[in-house]
Amino acid sequence: VQLQASGGGLVQAGGSLTLSCAASTDTFTSYSMGWFRQAPGQEREFLARIGRSGNNKWYSDAVKGRFTISRDNAKNTVYLQMNTLKPEDTAVYYCAADSRAGGVYDYWGQGTLVTVSS
Repeated sequence: VQLQASGGGLVQAGGSLTLSCAASTDTFTSYSMGWFRQAPGQEREFLARIGRSGNNKWYSDAVKGRFTISRDNAKNTVYLQMNTLKPEDTAVYYCAADSRAGGVYDYWGQGTLVTVSS
């Protein structure tokens, strides 16, 4: 499975951005999907996860209420809508796919940079 993340860019604090992650697979519904980020000098951080059907979602406390994960199984794509962005949200954002629904991600995208200016 290849994952292609896109949608990053420069945005002002308080603004919004939506990331997309397209998966090249015929079995997209076999994967739970997640979003992570990594800021310079910091460890990778879990942000959000969505189950195979899209009905179940989980968020980290850092983004709960501001970010929304969704998926379109017909388009093999998972999204991360980010609202009320803060400078501390600046990071490279990654999508990932979990084939066993156990929280261990088998495949990772290449990352897309989000920069939030103050």
